[in-house]
Amino acid sequence: MTSDLTHRQQEILDYLRKSQRQTGIMPSTREIQHFFGFASQTAAMSHLRALERKGVIQRLPGKARAVIFPDELDRGEIIDVPIYGMIAAGMSQDVEQERQGCLSIDVTALGIPRNSKAFALKVRGNSMIDAHICNGDTVILEFREPRKGDIVAALIDGETTLKRYLIENGKPFLRAENSDFPDLIPAQELIIQGVLIALMRKAA
Repeated sequence: MTSDLTHRQQEILDYLRKSQRQTGIMPSTREIQHFFGFASQTAAMSHLRALERKGVIQRLPGKARAVIFPDELDRGEIIDVPIYGMIAAGMSQDVEQERQGCLSIDVTALGIPRNSKAFALKVRGNSMIDAHICNGDTVILEFREPRKGDIVAALIDGETTLKRYLIENGKPFLRAENSDFPDLIPAQELIIQGVLIALMRKAA
């Protein structure tokens, strides 16, 4: 146990570390609230502020879910990945592939190689909300072969969309994480452009 932390603070710190290792992103205050059964998000925020005062986490201003662990900084490595326009998390549509700046990510925290071919896209639409991917979020993707169940940016019959990649009876298709949207079954082609490795949410 890290010195000077209460038992609950240590539990929250362990939860933050585990969540970041498993998903590449920090849990939201609402997710912390639900996990620990707090009565409100305010309680979760209070614990985060206490951890920050004690120097075991550091929150980056202006970036939701952006938390770093000072004792791990020497192991971290920050790289810039290009942002390529918008991607539909709704009905599929043409994607703007114009580069729109860069995003700094910690490849060590995300558990990906430094030479990984990663890029970022801004999300438009709500078809992935049950996977906690919302309109306005930024997704970071890696160029690699997808595995069944991965969330991917895919070109399906000439249009690009963000969906979950599934295979049934040997045939791949795409599924939304929102019951209002139908499965997308390719008529001609399904090309995976990237696999989701991290999510960033703008501060409210």
